[in-house]
Amino acid sequence: MKITAVRAIPMSDPVPPERQHRTDLGTKVKSDATLILVETDQGLTGMGAALGTPPVVAAIVEHELAPDVVGEDPLFSERIFEKMYNGSRVKPALERGVPQAEVSRRVGMVMEAISGVDIAVWDVKARALGIPVYQALGAVRSRVRAYASGGWAPGDEAEAELGAYAAKGFTAVKMRVVGRDGFSLENCVRRVDAARRGIGRNVELMVDAHASLETPVAIRIAKALEPYDLAWFEEPVSPDNHAGMAEVRRTTRIPIASGEREFSRYGFKSMLEHGAIDIAQPDVARAGGLTEIRRIAALTGAYDLRLAPHAWGSGLLFAASIHAAMAAANCHILEVSQGYMPMMNELFNEPFDIRDGYVCAPDRPGLGYTLRPDALERFRYVEGPEYEF
Repeated sequence: MKITAVRAIPMSDPVPPERQHRTDLGTKVKSDATLILVETDQGLTGMGAALGTPPVVAAIVEHELAPDVVGEDPLFSERIFEKMYNGSRVKPALERGVPQAEVSRRVGMVMEAISGVDIAVWDVKARALGIPVYQALGAVRSRVRAYASGGWAPGDEAEAELGAYAAKGFTAVKMRVVGRDGFSLENCVRRVDAARRGIGRNVELMVDAHASLETPVAIRIAKALEPYDLAWFEEPVSPDNHAGMAEVRRTTRIPIASGEREFSRYGFKSMLEHGAIDIAQPDVARAGGLTEIRRIAALTGAYDLRLAPHAWGSGLLFAASIHAAMAAANCHILEVSQGYMPMMNELFNEPFDIRDGYVCAPDRPGLGYTLRPDALERFRYVEGPEYEF
């Protein structure tokens, strides 16, 4: 079997004005994604998803990566990843056994594009084998505990919002440090207190700062939130500041989680060397696809750290995240968005199987999902930023 074409399709999902709200990231006006299609001479087509600015990612896929991938056998998924990562130096890299990545391919939108192609290659590979992707990766489970990810309500309204997540059957929920009422230490504590009232003592509670805080402020917040028995404090500081993140971790008993903005195993290696995290959160559509997320899982597992993949995005990103979670022995929980996201929940003909606080893996070959007939038209790409300030 040979790959005959690699295509990239930009997609958008506008947020209606009545569903928009402002956070530390700005006002969310749309969600973007890039659909990657890998076609073969045996009539099989694999799907993948990439983060990054869709027109840019599409150009990278079609002009930079496709020439490396077309003509390859998708069963040689590791080889294809190495070709995309090392570029023109793949031959000496494989002969010597030492990565020689081209400068532009290590991080950023090129790595995001590589991630999307890699997911699509694994989809084709598993379809050819007639088994789900997670079984092709090496299955360790067929369902994983889920947590409801949302929590933007201001003040005491957080009690009802987070309580509603628990009422759906989730045994863990996550909220944002910055709500619709803006940021202050007092606001944060009030909202977390309300959330804990809403979910009770037996549901795990996490908070996410979106990497928006300075180290001293993050330390103050962590100290103030320790009485609320948090399962983790996510991205307390900039992902570029691994030393600052480690300082936050040393000053609190709350576990620190991060990784959604890291690229490849080397970004996680730096966090591990700094002693910055307790929970690793790679994003399969950014960190290097399914090939690299397996390496990240093995690396973090060697430090006895748990894996909780970041899974906020399109339905394809979430589908790939399901399979990554089922194949990583140190994955203990998976994110399930509670935001307004039709491109996640209404992209496929088949619904996601989320019940009793668990995400269950599909038993169909490949990723296990097929696009709705109107998906490409409904989610046609719209120019402009995802957030407005």
